[in-house]
Amino acid sequence: MTVLQQLREKTDGGYADFQAKLIPNVERKLFIGVRTPELKALAKELAGTKQAENFLGKLPHRYFDENQLHAFLINREKSFEKCLAEVETFLPYVDNWATCDQLSPAVFGKNKSELAAKAFEWIDSGKTYSVRFGTGMLMRWFLDADFDIKYAKKVAKIKSDEYYINMMSAWYFATALAKQWNACVPFIEKGALPVWVHNKAIQKSVESLRITPEQKDYLKTLRK
Repeated sequence: MTVLQQLREKTDGGYADFQAKLIPNVERKLFIGVRTPELKALAKELAGTKQAENFLGKLPHRYFDENQLHAFLINREKSFEKCLAEVETFLPYVDNWATCDQLSPAVFGKNKSELAAKAFEWIDSGKTYSVRFGTGMLMRWFLDADFDIKYAKKVAKIKSDEYYINMMSAWYFATALAKQWNACVPFIEKGALPVWVHNKAIQKSVESLRITPEQKDYLKTLRK
């Protein structure tokens, strides 16, 4: 049975309709409607097999669910070098925020210096989902013990008309305010971000449970 046949066996039309509403830039006919737990289970079953290798080598995929499965298979890769190569191959074909955000390999934590350099390259690419992915990697891996102000500065410099890039930038700074308040609140105070990103970051921070009431009140005074 082919991978596509296995996916079609798990079709849920109602779920496909629901997904299509959340991801409007992908046509409804391209959603099979496989739920995330089932995709992850299939990725676990296929990982390391010849079938998975063949599937990963056949790009582009037609269906959203195939791209989701592709991301979950990459996430299971244990070799940093091989995983990075798979990500580099796949990223040009990522065409929506959901697949972009699901692509988040745990093995990336094993080589932070190389990952940071790659994140900068993805951000500099100017390609919507590569920029979003690079920003997401800085948010996931570099806002705790490995934080450096240069990463926040990199995200602050992103200028784009793309909604999905700007939303990730706002998400980054909302998370940065929760984890690195003293270092990152000056970006808001000094108006270093594009206006939309600035206001959205404040909105997401105000909605966050990780920001104190006092911090929220202060951020509200900085809205543009």
